[in-house]
Amino acid sequence: MKDSFGRNINYMRISLTDRCNLRCIYCMPPEGIPKMSHVDILRNEEIVRITRVAADLGISHIRLTGGEPLVRKGVIGLIDDIHAIEGIENISLTTNAILLLQMAKDLKEAGLDRVNISLDTLDPVQFTEITRLGKLECVLNGIDAALEVGFDPVKINAVTVRRLNQDFLSFALMSVDRPLHMRFIEYMPVGASSGYDNSGWGPEDVISSEEVRDAINASARAKGLPELEEARDDEKPLGYGPAKYYRFPNALGTVGFISPLSKHFCNECNRLRLTADGKLRPCLFSDVEYDLHEAVRSGSDADIAGVFYTAIGAKPDEHHDKVGTERGMSAIGG
Repeated sequence: MKDSFGRNINYMRISLTDRCNLRCIYCMPPEGIPKMSHVDILRNEEIVRITRVAADLGISHIRLTGGEPLVRKGVIGLIDDIHAIEGIENISLTTNAILLLQMAKDLKEAGLDRVNISLDTLDPVQFTEITRLGKLECVLNGIDAALEVGFDPVKINAVTVRRLNQDFLSFALMSVDRPLHMRFIEYMPVGASSGYDNSGWGPEDVISSEEVRDAINASARAKGLPELEEARDDEKPLGYGPAKYYRFPNALGTVGFISPLSKHFCNECNRLRLTADGKLRPCLFSDVEYDLHEAVRSGSDADIAGVFYTAIGAKPDEHHDKVGTERGMSAIGG
């Protein structure tokens, strides 16, 4: 499937739930958000049917998100069913890793290929302040479990925020002794119009990828360590996103930078997003959505395909610096 700008659309992010076992300050208020009705949430068999139609149209890569996708009831069986769909080449999952220690083996056996783990700080006190409910130890144990069962690659995603004063070098050095792929993501005010962002962060907290990379190199030099060097293609992790990858000499992993604000990558965008309540979004930064919920419950496979074609035809050329969305990230799908 190609959109009107010639981009090949082969990647779909599926939000399994808007619920989460954390209450991160930039995503939810302390009491959580109003939960979607069970009637509105897509059932597992509906997700499988939509994915099967999508695969027939050319979608080959699936990422499962949330909220926190591992709190979704029946997630292991759902992955198994998606894995069995002809045309689906790769299934990945974005998680906060709180439940990964217990679930990693079953997820791998069900057919999950890759995991992205969200982790914004290595300071245990700050971690609990940001997540309100979480303990850093649980995430670190989840990372260990992901490596032990053989997920490849295992990527760590950190949103860079100026006022958090994050230790970027310590994050980057996680890639040296283990095959971890550390990615730094520029802070984006997604959901700023939803009222769910309680972080107090603003435009002044955005740190460009270039500044983060310079800070890592400066800290490395101060400690007598080598600087990052650009990774060769055969050293980069498997993935379908826009990260620019570097590595320390002889490191087992890489350090990546994702720059949605300072360096747009819209011209390379190959994805659609399916929300937990069955809305298809052509662009993260746009509130335009197309209803698959009605099509999957009362229509034919051709009706479902028609929604995909409509959404792809409406995919914009870029986000044109639009920030803030009516839905928060937990409702859109991270």
